[in-house]
Amino acid sequence: MADRDPVPLPAEVRTKLAELELELSEGDITQKGYEKKRTKLIGAFLPQAPAMDPSVGLERRPPVTPSSSSRYHRRRSSGSRDERYRSDVHTEAVQAALAKHKERKMAPMVPMPSKRRSLVVQTSMDAYTPPDTSSDSEGEGPGEGCVDGEGGGEGEEEGGEEGTGGHGTSSSREGSISMEHWINRAIHGTTSSTTTTNTSSTASDSSGSTRSGGSAAATGGGRLADVLAQHVHRSIHNQHQHRHHHRHHHRKTENHSAPPDVTGYSNNTPNSTGSDGIQVERGGPASNSAAQRQAPKYGNAELMETGDGVPVSSRVSAKIQQLVNTLKRPKRPPLREFFVDDFEELLEVQQPDPNQPRAQGAQMVVMRGEQLGVVTNWPPCLEAALQRWGTISPKAPCLTTMDTNGKPLYVLTYGKLWSRSVKVAYNLLHKLGTKQEPVVKPGDRVALVFPNSDPSSFMTAFYGCLLAELVPVPIEVPLTRKDAGSQQIGFLLGSCGVSVALTSDACHKGLPKGPTGEIPQFKGWPKLLWFVTESKHLSKPPRDWFPHIKDANQETAYIEYKTCKDGSVLGVTVMRIAMLTHCQALTQSCSYTEAETVVNVLDFKKDVGLWHAVLTSVMNMMHVISIPYALMKVNPLSWIQKVCQYKAKVACVKSRDMHWALVAHRDQRDVNLSSLRMLVVADGSNPWSISSCDAFLNVFQAKGLKPEVICPCASSPEALTVAIRRPLEEGCTPPGRGVLSMQGLSHGVIRVDSEEKLSVLTLQDVGSVMPGGMMCVVRPEGFPQLCKTDEIGELCVCTAATGTCYYGLSGMTKNTFEVYPTLSSGAPVSEFPFTRTGLLGFIGPAGLIFVAGKMDGLMVVGGRRHNADDIVATALAVEPMKFVYRGRIAVFSITVLHDERIVVVAEQRPDSTEEDSFQWMSRVLQAIDGIHQVGVYCLALVPSNTLPKTPLGGIHLSETKQLFLEGALHPCNVLMCPHTCVTNLPKPRQKQPEIGPASVMVGNLVSGKRIAQASGRDLAQIEDNDQARRFLFLSEVLQWRAQTTPDHVLYTLLNSRGTIASSLTCLQLHKRAEKIAGMLGERAHLQDGDHVALVYPPGMDLIAAFYGCLYAGCVPITVRPPHPQNISTTLPTVKMIVEVSRSVCVMTTQLICKLLRSKEASAAVDVRSWPPVMDTDDLPKKKPPLLYKPSNPDTLAYLDFSVSTTGMLAGVKMSHTATSAFCRSIKLQCELYPSREVAICLDPYCGLGFVLWCLCSVYSGHQSLLIPPSELEVNPSLWLSAVSQFRVRDTFCSYSVMELCTKGLGLQTDALKARGLDLSRVRTCVVVAEERPRTALSQSFSKLFKDLGLHPRAVSTSFGCRVNLAICLQGTSGPDPTTVFVDMRALRHDRVRLVERGSPHSLPLMESGKILPGVRIIIANPETKGPMGESHLGEIWVHSGHNASGYFTVYGEETLQPDHFTSRLSFGDTATLWARTGYLGFLRRTELTDASGERHDALYVVGALEEAMELRGMRYHPIDIETSVIRTHKSITECAVFTWTNLLVVVVELDGSEQEALDLVPLVTNVVLEEHYLIVGVVVVVDIGVIPINSRGEKQRMHLRDGFLADQLDPIYVAYNM
Repeated sequence: MADRDPVPLPAEVRTKLAELELELSEGDITQKGYEKKRTKLIGAFLPQAPAMDPSVGLERRPPVTPSSSSRYHRRRSSGSRDERYRSDVHTEAVQAALAKHKERKMAPMVPMPSKRRSLVVQTSMDAYTPPDTSSDSEGEGPGEGCVDGEGGGEGEEEGGEEGTGGHGTSSSREGSISMEHWINRAIHGTTSSTTTTNTSSTASDSSGSTRSGGSAAATGGGRLADVLAQHVHRSIHNQHQHRHHHRHHHRKTENHSAPPDVTGYSNNTPNSTGSDGIQVERGGPASNSAAQRQAPKYGNAELMETGDGVPVSSRVSAKIQQLVNTLKRPKRPPLREFFVDDFEELLEVQQPDPNQPRAQGAQMVVMRGEQLGVVTNWPPCLEAALQRWGTISPKAPCLTTMDTNGKPLYVLTYGKLWSRSVKVAYNLLHKLGTKQEPVVKPGDRVALVFPNSDPSSFMTAFYGCLLAELVPVPIEVPLTRKDAGSQQIGFLLGSCGVSVALTSDACHKGLPKGPTGEIPQFKGWPKLLWFVTESKHLSKPPRDWFPHIKDANQETAYIEYKTCKDGSVLGVTVMRIAMLTHCQALTQSCSYTEAETVVNVLDFKKDVGLWHAVLTSVMNMMHVISIPYALMKVNPLSWIQKVCQYKAKVACVKSRDMHWALVAHRDQRDVNLSSLRMLVVADGSNPWSISSCDAFLNVFQAKGLKPEVICPCASSPEALTVAIRRPLEEGCTPPGRGVLSMQGLSHGVIRVDSEEKLSVLTLQDVGSVMPGGMMCVVRPEGFPQLCKTDEIGELCVCTAATGTCYYGLSGMTKNTFEVYPTLSSGAPVSEFPFTRTGLLGFIGPAGLIFVAGKMDGLMVVGGRRHNADDIVATALAVEPMKFVYRGRIAVFSITVLHDERIVVVAEQRPDSTEEDSFQWMSRVLQAIDGIHQVGVYCLALVPSNTLPKTPLGGIHLSETKQLFLEGALHPCNVLMCPHTCVTNLPKPRQKQPEIGPASVMVGNLVSGKRIAQASGRDLAQIEDNDQARRFLFLSEVLQWRAQTTPDHVLYTLLNSRGTIASSLTCLQLHKRAEKIAGMLGERAHLQDGDHVALVYPPGMDLIAAFYGCLYAGCVPITVRPPHPQNISTTLPTVKMIVEVSRSVCVMTTQLICKLLRSKEASAAVDVRSWPPVMDTDDLPKKKPPLLYKPSNPDTLAYLDFSVSTTGMLAGVKMSHTATSAFCRSIKLQCELYPSREVAICLDPYCGLGFVLWCLCSVYSGHQSLLIPPSELEVNPSLWLSAVSQFRVRDTFCSYSVMELCTKGLGLQTDALKARGLDLSRVRTCVVVAEERPRTALSQSFSKLFKDLGLHPRAVSTSFGCRVNLAICLQGTSGPDPTTVFVDMRALRHDRVRLVERGSPHSLPLMESGKILPGVRIIIANPETKGPMGESHLGEIWVHSGHNASGYFTVYGEETLQPDHFTSRLSFGDTATLWARTGYLGFLRRTELTDASGERHDALYVVGALEEAMELRGMRYHPIDIETSVIRTHKSITECAVFTWTNLLVVVVELDGSEQEALDLVPLVTNVVLEEHYLIVGVVVVVDIGVIPINSRGEKQRMHLRDGFLADQLDPIYVAYNM
């Protein structure tokens, strides 16, 4: 949607457009077809966009002329980019793809993540300037011109297999000038805004663009989002107008482009409208009118509103709004979705696109190579060849090694090689161990550990082993004890039974040593005997000793290691006959002759380097010039200089070496490469090597390099050399190229691409089948059936010259080395087995072989195949190319939600700023989407040089993936795009209409199930000698106790040392209460029924003040005092409760009195508006004339105020009747009598905690041990010690107390036991809660203190809520609490399905205690208010004498339903009045019986309705998601989730270094997707303690949400998932 001047479209065109949109969204038309038709329809109404130059052809490779090489010079000087994977062709494709995105202008900007300053390595001030104070700085121009002379540097990999390294550039500059100009204009030219804005605007949208199957459906909603986005962005911008002046080059009108954090489009297409044009170009009439209707709301809004209409500061919300807008657009035609409204949530199955290309060719035929002509003088085995040359021409040079200055270090002649090898063989066989017990015998395996700089020692050792008939296993030198992958090498050595390691003197000295000088055992390695092969350490063999040389046979010659995709290391065994045949085949295809000189840059320990420079060279008496890796780093031209100096005929290199030479070649004048007849490109099968070959030829053709010399080859550890291009006779036409469509390749078919020039892959052939071999292509998955001619498959070869097995792994061997390809008829192709090469490709015309990728790099996403190398190449071609440090990019896939997801990890340059990285990431997403039509799930940037390396400096892919999955990668930037990639989520649930009441209610059955109802014991039928029952009022009970048992102790308060701080007898309490009542009457002149706020710390004063109020006829309200260290946040709540409860006076202690009048307090609230504050520390001596005698038991006894977890302050009214009934109910359930002692560690301000602390002792007469929970912070063992010391049988605590004990005493149980702590007398330990029981915490508490005698069945939980402070409470008698396991997926659908413990998606639910006497419960449907069947999830409704009588007032939601206390069922028993708890739960009749012999009904609480989140039509309970998240990483200590405008926001507390913050983002996103089928919108990483928790230990998620939206959390990192 380019910002063009709006042109009204005629109605019929609009309707046609709408039809088109529909066709596209239904998938009836492809994206291409849609765009064609659409352009046709509206072409006439659009101003012309700048045209693309048609001459940007992909196949227009310029003629190779000297002038083009000078042009190449000029290009290079603009900065040596990393070219391993890139050709100009590819770069242009990427540029064009990005430009295309620009044109489409598909979606609003990606919100940039926010990061705490300390996290940013190089702090770029601009990155942090908040939007409204940004300084005006010019956007960067197109070219930076930084030069990094070293080019590749050591970060490069030996072979580039892992996705690093570099390739040259072919200079196809002709047709692309206009295109470059056009792209630059699109990307840079039009914005000269602030740096931050520049970032955002040029980053365009990276999300709306990611399409699957190459089609994007932009429907009406999306367009509306765009139009609204314009509005939002404009309105928010009004505040900043005077600060931002972005002058656009194309017109004079000023345009206020959005700052980065704010929603909206940056107008950077060449012709954008002024800031008042609303584009209607893509919209039908509907989107128009909607836009106008919406306009007023945002027009002058200074602030945005949250979902609840609460205004918040615009920064965070704007980011989220931006994200919401980005996500509004449907991404692709909806897939065929199924959803059975049963519990099963079916994940989408990717439906094959009916238009996808399919293979149509005939079945391929097996290709045969030429005959392997056995030449007469070929030796019978390699040892014989060595013996022959060592004796005939001992002076002939075999190997010349170079030092790091490029000077020849040493020349090994054939004579020396022979004599030394014999010496090594003799010493290995005769000098290790004793004659009777030699350490090694023929056939044993030995490790060869030699550095890359020492080929001569390696060669000596290798041939020494062959002569001794031992099997060499060449491996890399382990540098440290925990090298990436070195452990796996150790496993290989162990499985091969290696006990001896051969190494050189220098290498032996360099190995890490233990304190005593011995070489330590490396992690995972077997115990090794290190054997140094230098001649001076060896004894001479006797004159008569000769090695036994046999003809090549079926014995194992050597084992080459191979690293698999998952990081495991396998050993490929090569037989002696295979080794010899391979050398013969190479000799024949490369036409090697005696005494030729070969320059080798490759690793000589394995692969092409070993085969050419160690084995075949000796067979043909050739002279190898070995260039070590260290020299290449210092002087990338060294190999070319050696070719000139030695007039070498052959050179073995990788494309990286060619690229490095290009980077450095300008310093060279006298280079002459005319002697080369063959340049073997070892990684020629990598699709991206072609650009290096072309560029190299371009430059060096002028220096005598002949085009036909370049010979790419394909190889694999299993099949050895698969194919190699033969050196052609001069003047022959070089073979053609395959220009293939990426789209076709992703479906596994070959399509020569003509129309879509962006996404093509240009391949060069790797020659034909090896002499004496056969080759075919089979399907990569499943049965090895031959492919069709236009199908991509895995290449398989049948020849004597391949590996024979993976050492010790017969099963894997069968699948790889013993494959019998079949025809479509099912008949085998040949009676001989084939070997799979691990290469994907096809056989082209004239029998030429093309390789399109490796099986290891294959990623199957949504049924389409993508190659990791291709994606690396695209990412590397994104400007600025310099951004990626030395081209180090790793691409791999992880499985999330039953599909592979692509992860791109790149090292960024040390000097990159935040904007650079974010801009680069956005562009990479677009480029990969544009070229491969696949979404990237996660893009992570890490600091330079931090990814694990292979021994030769490449990226260790499997190790990187492991670190990513473990959350140990420590990226410095992460961008997740789950919204665009994850297309297989279950369909959102449509709620089914409920069945009408008439059809289901029969007697006590609802739709065939017993009605879910249960009750506690009936109070009327319980006969007990309860004296207190005679009194209707608690004040009367206290007076009665003061008369009958004046000295009976009711309360004992403990201090933090565990000693008694104070105690109260019945009489003392009565006397103090009288004095307080007197003071209230005298000083405050209160009337009956006045409200008094009691602001006391937990203790005796609070209890006395409460009864004082009752004696004076006042209504007390207990209020938690403000926290002295945190007045600003705690005092407003106190003030609010005092005001809302309409208290006419505040009673408190002197200390708090001072606090309320302090300076800090007046800063927090208006102190002058407090009601009178009285302190009760010094009471008047005289008692009141007479105590208040209440008459009506239905009047208010007290008000109970509490803040719910959703942040609502609600006070409920408790009448005298309810209070007495409550106390009686608890007395009966817990069997409380005056002789009992109960320990209470709870906050005494609301709910059951207050009732137990203040009321129960007076009613039942038992002694309460009061332990203020705050004291536990000083002494965590206080509560349990008191329980043990006072021999308490019943105790009450909260979850926060339990957690404190579990965390604080976890390691001290033995010490506590030694101190005599004994919990064996405890029969009930009840957790007082208003939430779903925390099963895990209760269980860990029980397990932990089991050693101290705590019986697990003693630990239980209670359940209360606002309408009834205690519904369930585990009493003394009655069955043990039960735990059931329910299916979490069924719960989301409001259903209960019981499953076995440990089954997938199971969730343990613990019963919430026994139902109290006098309480009836029914489960009702919260919407229809009909009764539910047993084991059905519904709202818990309660009917009881101690229900609260109503809300006094609710602060925060004045319109709260009045029916909370007086609801009736819609059918069934419609007479009873119920109170609605607001909690979802279910009842289940268990097999257990209760005291009365009835079967026991268990109540299971699932969660609060107001906390539950409706997402995708399903109901999620935050705790379930939080539990999953906390499990993902050891550093996550706490987690809270909430929703904001349909986005799921996850806040995690990080216990660890801030560097770990970004590791959590992918892990959190993965686990929520896997376990809950939800996409996380925002991940916020904060410090410990940021998630607010109330006194009951419940998370205050809404407070957290408000804090987040108001930007008050000071997060370490906020990631906005795309």
